[in-house]
Amino acid sequence: MSQPFSQPFFLPRLLRQTLGLATGLVLLTAAPTEAQTIPVTVQPGDPKVVISKHIYGHFAEHLGRCIYDGFWVDEKLNVPKQGRIRMDIVEALRKIKVPNLRWPGGCFADTYHWRDGVGPVAQRPKMLNMWWGNNLEDNSFGTHEFLELCKLLNTEPYLAANVGSGTVQEMAGWMEYLNSNDDTPLVLERRKNGHPEPYGVSWWGIGNESWGCGGNMTAEYYTDVYKRYATFAHNYPASPPLKKIVSGANGDDAHWTETCMKNIPLNQMWGLTLHQYTLPTGSWTGSKGKATGFDEQQYFNTLRNCLKMDAVVTKHAAIMDKYDKDKKVALLVDEWGVWTDVEPGTNPGHLYQQNTLRDALVAGTTLNIFNNHADRVRGANLAQAVNVLQALVLTDKERMLLTPTYHVFDLYQVHQDAQLLPLQFTSPDYVLNGEKLPALNASASRDKAGAVHISLVNLDTKKSQKLETALPGVSWKTVSGRILTSGNVADHNTFDKPNNVKLAAFNGARKRGDKLSVEVPPQSVLVLEVK
Repeated sequence: MSQPFSQPFFLPRLLRQTLGLATGLVLLTAAPTEAQTIPVTVQPGDPKVVISKHIYGHFAEHLGRCIYDGFWVDEKLNVPKQGRIRMDIVEALRKIKVPNLRWPGGCFADTYHWRDGVGPVAQRPKMLNMWWGNNLEDNSFGTHEFLELCKLLNTEPYLAANVGSGTVQEMAGWMEYLNSNDDTPLVLERRKNGHPEPYGVSWWGIGNESWGCGGNMTAEYYTDVYKRYATFAHNYPASPPLKKIVSGANGDDAHWTETCMKNIPLNQMWGLTLHQYTLPTGSWTGSKGKATGFDEQQYFNTLRNCLKMDAVVTKHAAIMDKYDKDKKVALLVDEWGVWTDVEPGTNPGHLYQQNTLRDALVAGTTLNIFNNHADRVRGANLAQAVNVLQALVLTDKERMLLTPTYHVFDLYQVHQDAQLLPLQFTSPDYVLNGEKLPALNASASRDKAGAVHISLVNLDTKKSQKLETALPGVSWKTVSGRILTSGNVADHNTFDKPNNVKLAAFNGARKRGDKLSVEVPPQSVLVLEVK
């Protein structure tokens, strides 16, 4: 988990796009009047720029009720289970095609020792979770249980190695235990523990937030540590090559990214991370803002802070381009999302918060930003999957609900591994109390079957946005859509009313000549399919 620096919103990437020097979304400051129709052009794009499915990844830390009482439940709980894995959650996440799942942290990763979580459960030592409430961790959910969860989800496991309090030997041993098929003591132990064949885990984070809870290191010191650990991160013939991932910057810390790109050889890293959260108040001191019951000004402030993601990603991508002009190193925004005050009466260390339509609008906006940076952003992980921060799923004993954010990931799964189609348009302003921000953001892609999908987010709480879209080079006959909206941006789902905010069919798009005409309702996330 991170505490990113704040930064005023700026548009360097967007201005480059206006000049035709980069692909993506164009937002300009000049706003049409309410009566005007916004002209949009879906550009052909570069067939080599694909929106990686891994942008739609998730995060499961040993934090609050994400693992225990989330994915991993008591044997006596009357819900569908495989072992102790809660299957209604698995089914929900399988439906949205979760591409990767990050574990065991977060800050927890740099106090986690993997040997404590393998072997007979009754013999596993207990530990204190010092980062998240000093809860007693019984290690009943360990490496084998996590990888069984990933198998059930049909998702890529993304492991975070302990660099902060661990050793090179410990990390290398974990890799050998999981990926080797030779008759070494560690491999024999894995087989004894019930998994004869190698797991073949490819994604490995070498530390987490090494500038903070992962060791409070300087960038210069961390890069030396990283190179030492990466040297002993071996590939094994029985498993795919490792994707070694550098613990990257906190928010807009350009020095950290510059130092990593300058000091670490490109052939020693597959990816570089970035952590950037959206706080309603924009401040890590005092209140972060309410999860529910906020007014329109607080909503506006939250979306203004969300939109900073474009500037932050642009800044880091430009630094990476200096050292990696061929864009071989992926930028992974592997912690992002809305972070509010916890729900009243809950443990402050468990980070449990409700999830509103506002959060769904943040999710749609952020995913549009990532899609439009698909040339560099090739992975991301929402924090977190269940019962923590901007969760997809909330549980209360046997009861489970899907949040508005879940529905955005359902809508946007059509973009996974599809070709990016840059959009060109001028966004009108959403104006409140003399302040303004772009009301409309969007991204588009073409899937392997030739269908074009356009995701549109209207942040304005009162005004709809009328669009007339040209699709040069696209031959199409029909348009359909699905929409997520509600009467108030603070609306949310509860265990008594789990479908208060839900997806609906959208029939308001039309073909007019060779143009696509649509009116996007206020405070909505809309995805259109053109084919």
